[in-house]
Amino acid sequence: MNGIPTRPLGRSGLSVAELGFGAASLGNLYHPVSDDEARAALDAALAGGLTYIDTAPHYGRGLSERRVGDAIRLRPEVVLSTKVGRLLDPDASVVDDRMRDGFRSPMPFRMRYDYSHDGILRSHEHSLHRLGAARIDILYVHDIGTLTHGDAAAAYWEQLTSGGGLRALERLRGEGAIGGFGIGVNEIAICLDVMERARLDAILLAGRYTLLEQGALDALMPRCADAGTMVVIGGPYNSGILATGTRSGAPVHYNYAPAPAKIRDRVARIEAVAGRHGVPLAAAALAFVLAHPQVASVIPGIGSARRVDQTLALYRTAIARDFWAELRDERLIRADAPTP
Repeated sequence: MNGIPTRPLGRSGLSVAELGFGAASLGNLYHPVSDDEARAALDAALAGGLTYIDTAPHYGRGLSERRVGDAIRLRPEVVLSTKVGRLLDPDASVVDDRMRDGFRSPMPFRMRYDYSHDGILRSHEHSLHRLGAARIDILYVHDIGTLTHGDAAAAYWEQLTSGGGLRALERLRGEGAIGGFGIGVNEIAICLDVMERARLDAILLAGRYTLLEQGALDALMPRCADAGTMVVIGGPYNSGILATGTRSGAPVHYNYAPAPAKIRDRVARIEAVAGRHGVPLAAAALAFVLAHPQVASVIPGIGSARRVDQTLALYRTAIARDFWAELRDERLIRADAPTP
């Protein structure tokens, strides 16, 4: 097994590989992935040292959890995280794998949100069964906040707070049923709100601290440093644009939608600097987030063994300091952003 350095995850006592495996693709995100392809991806990841794996009930309505559990059983070196906040109810009307909620999964369930005390405990128990696991290391509260819920956000916030959702997580952590908990979201404000209500071991922040945007430096990263909360970076490529770049002529995506012109132009400027230094854009995206001392791991979404190999090659790319200096001089990254 090839080693990937590990970093401590807050006060949980856990350490995670600084390059991890985001398993949304294994829930058939946007397109089908066969069982064999999924298993090959996970086997390649573990062989390459990516021993931190993140999944969720939402990813293919349980499909990703089932596949991850089958691959990591009897692998004590793996640190596993999954999420709470969605429950899956049987749905006999699901008889094919047409696109539902972004996933091409045939799993016969429908999703409903529940952030209450009992909903959190039930979600944890259901995930244990889908994974075929006796323990989950980290639980993240998934997609709490206005970005996902809009006008319903206040009601779900009440479930999480006065409705006992956070108390259920504290109970699981206190009993040793989980190693730690946090939230997994795509927005910063809700992170600060939850941190006022609970001691979080980690925040899985998707897309909001990247080579393209660094707003998390203003309040979130300092607050996490004060609280001893580590950050796991999801979506390091901002939905793809920092992996594909802008030069191929193919459609480019940012924040789960076609990239607006302002974003395309900024990425094109970063690409130009990368080209002058011979740096793959995606390699810079991974290295940049890992330079922040509050970041424990980066977990790009991976759906095949080939992508595992590509990701490891990007992660191991040597990048000269002159590259980062030019990005800073061109005001393409913030002056206060740590760099390798």
